[in-house]
Amino acid sequence: MKIKETLELIGSQPMQELFEQLYGAAAVAEQTARYRKLAQDFEEKFGDGDVLLFSSPGRTEISGNHTDHNHGKVLAGSIDLDCVGVAAANRTDKVNIVSQTFDQEFTIDLNDLEPSPAKAGTEDLVKGLLKGFVDSGYEVGGFDAVITSSVISSAGVSSSAAFEMLLCSMLNTFFNEGRMSTVAYAHIGKYSENVYWDKASGLLDQMACAVGGLITIDFYEPQAPKVEKIDFDFASRKHSLIIVNTGKGHADLSADYSSVPNEMKKVAEFFGKEVCAEIAEEDVIANLAAVRAYAGDRSVLRALHFFEENKRVEAEVAALKAGDFGTFLQNITASGNSSWKWLQNCYTDSAVQEQGITVALALTELFIAKKQRGACRVHGGGFAGVIMAMLPDQDVDEYVAMIDGALGEGSAYRMSIRPYGAVCVNDLV
Repeated sequence: MKIKETLELIGSQPMQELFEQLYGAAAVAEQTARYRKLAQDFEEKFGDGDVLLFSSPGRTEISGNHTDHNHGKVLAGSIDLDCVGVAAANRTDKVNIVSQTFDQEFTIDLNDLEPSPAKAGTEDLVKGLLKGFVDSGYEVGGFDAVITSSVISSAGVSSSAAFEMLLCSMLNTFFNEGRMSTVAYAHIGKYSENVYWDKASGLLDQMACAVGGLITIDFYEPQAPKVEKIDFDFASRKHSLIIVNTGKGHADLSADYSSVPNEMKKVAEFFGKEVCAEIAEEDVIANLAAVRAYAGDRSVLRALHFFEENKRVEAEVAALKAGDFGTFLQNITASGNSSWKWLQNCYTDSAVQEQGITVALALTELFIAKKQRGACRVHGGGFAGVIMAMLPDQDVDEYVAMIDGALGEGSAYRMSIRPYGAVCVNDLV
């Protein structure tokens, strides 16, 4: 589809209806202008090619905090912040990418997919994706892309995974006849982060961005995780999802993040297993003294969090299916309490006077106690960064004003769950 036809499509009634589904009615005009500018920018940079439109959302972790790496269960959703790309196959062995959000422009030669010595940055990530496609037996080819992103960076909503899944959708559409599964996308994204960034990430972020909607994932078999879409509309319950960015801590958190899966696995190791999904909570308690001596007390507490968090995910999914929103919110609160007390990922022991997460949680809990409604919890990896709140619509403006006043303007972001994951937008209209 040429640029002129693409611009006509962007302004068409079916596209306007799709924008409402993806971003909400209030954002249709803004998104129309956003897509239109991106198409025009593509034409200015690469000429009038046969282009397609692509979108990939960020994600929110609703429950299942630090469970995926031990093959547990999560409840997650794609959000209305996304990466958008205009792209065209170019019949060469070059991948040309313009990232407007991060003011980057680079070319990757498909004949040279080795990572840089630094193993960092967008170019290495893209090389890792391309190598992942090749090693997995999929086709790759040259293409041109202009990309922009509204997914907040360093805010726990997976800006990198959204970008990865966007490129996977392009490569699948252009060179693999759309035959790839979202699970394949996720494994390739994980491979790229693991090998080309040396980042020990799991599959949660990529799966939630790729699949879309509200989903529950069981990672017991990580090569083929069980994914189920949950048909539930938070807006129908007049509640909003709010992400609060409390600021990045100054401490190096690498050791903190690594300690969580490693300590859980240490408990599993006592029983001759690799991950906590392979052992039973009852066995840990029955052998508590020996497990404490072998793995340490925090390891035991983190393992207990894992078991109980899996149960909470199951309870939340059941509550949503039954329309029992009150029980769902109670389990969100319980998840947050467990992360704070048992998992212990709300601040780092290396900088105890720096507790952005716990300060934001304390403020939010005081707000919820005053209103007698809502729920909150740490969001994502923890130790610094982001919390999540689920509040009635009638309280959102007051809450956002309170948080912005206490933590700085623009700290709180109101989000919604969108129905689609990483897609070629043309296929939806």
